[in-house]
Amino acid sequence: MKLAVIGGGSTYTPELIDGFARLRAELPLTELVLVDPAAGRLEPVGRLARRIFARQGHPGRITWTADLDAGVDGADAVLLQLRVGGQAARQRDETWPLECGCVGQETTGAGGLAKALRTVPVVLDIAERVRRRNPAAWLVDFTNPVGIVTRALLTAGHRAVGLCNVAIGFQRKFAGLLGVQPHQVELEHIGLNHLTWERAVRVDGRDVLPRLLAEHGAEIAADLKLPRTLLDRLGVVPSYYLRYFYQHDAVVRESHGKPTRAEEVAALERELLRMYRDPALDEKPELLTRRGGAFYSEAAVALTAALLRDTGQVQVVNTLNRGTLPFLPDDAVVEVPATVDGQGAHPLPVRPLEPLYAGLVAQVTAYERLALDAALHGGRDRVFQTLLAHPLVGQIEYAERLTDALIAHNREHLPWA
Repeated sequence: MKLAVIGGGSTYTPELIDGFARLRAELPLTELVLVDPAAGRLEPVGRLARRIFARQGHPGRITWTADLDAGVDGADAVLLQLRVGGQAARQRDETWPLECGCVGQETTGAGGLAKALRTVPVVLDIAERVRRRNPAAWLVDFTNPVGIVTRALLTAGHRAVGLCNVAIGFQRKFAGLLGVQPHQVELEHIGLNHLTWERAVRVDGRDVLPRLLAEHGAEIAADLKLPRTLLDRLGVVPSYYLRYFYQHDAVVRESHGKPTRAEEVAALERELLRMYRDPALDEKPELLTRRGGAFYSEAAVALTAALLRDTGQVQVVNTLNRGTLPFLPDDAVVEVPATVDGQGAHPLPVRPLEPLYAGLVAQVTAYERLALDAALHGGRDRVFQTLLAHPLVGQIEYAERLTDALIAHNREHLPWA
C-alpha cells in the first residue's frame, strides 16, 4: 500500500508519521512518499520520518521528492495538506481584514476567501495529475478551507473526501471528561467545515450531553472562549470557529495589537525545524503539540484505512450533501458522520437542523458556492459578490474595501488579477 503526502515538508508531518507508525495494523503501509517543493524543509522532515518509523519498528519505506508526478505515481491514496503562499500569506490573511473592521482568520471571512482563491486552482491541478497517473487513487483533503476545497474536488469528479480534526478533538476531549474510551463516544456532529455543532454526545447509545454540560460546561466554554451561559441556553457545543460569528466584534477588538497566529506558528516552525535536524531525534517532539491539528494522524489513518480497506466505518467527514440537509443543494459539502467504505463516504440520516443553525449554514453554503466560482473563474466582481454574501462581511462598504485589499495582497497568486 503506497501513500503520498502533498505538503510533506510541513512541520506537522511528524505527527502524521507517528500515527502511521503506531497504527500500522490498521493501515499497513509499504511505501510513503513526502512531496514538497521546499527542499530546505522536506529533507529534515523526511529524515526524521525515517527515524520515527525505525524507532517504532515500522517496515515501510519512506522517500521524499519535489517531483509531484513521480511522488504520486502508483499511490493508492494521496493526502493533501498544502499551504499556498506559506505562513507569509497566512500572516497577511490575518491582518488586512482587521484594517476594515472584520475578523482576520485563515479559514473564514475575507482571509478564508483569500486562501480559497490561492488554493483551489493549485489543488485541482494536483488532482488532475494524480488522476492521469492513478484514476482509482483516493484524495484525502486536509487543506483549508476544507469545505470549499473538497467541493472543488468533488465538482470536478475526483475521488475525494475532506477531513477536519474538530470532531475527533471533541471526541477525545469528551472521553477524557467522562472517563471513557474515545471509541465509546459517538458525536451528533452537524454543519459545514468550521461551522458545526455537537447536538448530542452518546456513550453506549445514551445521550450524555446534558450531563457533560452540567458537570464540565465551564471547562468546555473556556476552551471555546465562549460564555458558559451560551452553551447552557443552546444545549449544544459549538465548534470554536463559531466564536468568529457569535462574538465577531469582540474578536476584532482582541486581535488589534496582538501577534497573529501566523507569527506564533512561524516561530514554532523555526524551532521545530531546528529540532528535526538533530539526528538523535527519533520521535515527534512535545513542542509539536502547540502547532495545532491535534489528533489529525488518528483521523487521517482511520479515514484512509476505511477507503482503502473498505471497512464501512462511521467517521465525521466532509462530503456531498445528497439530501442529508434538505434545505441545501445536493452538491453542497457538509461535515457530518458518514459510513466510509471503498466507494467513498455515505452520510448517515440526521435530525432536522434547528432554524437557529440552519439559517447560518444556508448562508455560508451560498458563500462557499460563490467562493468556488470566484476561485475557478476570477474577477473582481465575483470576489466582491462573494464577500457581500459572507455573514461576517455583508455590507457594501466593507465588501468593496476588502475586495481591493484581497486582490492587492494576493496578486502573485491570482493570474487574472
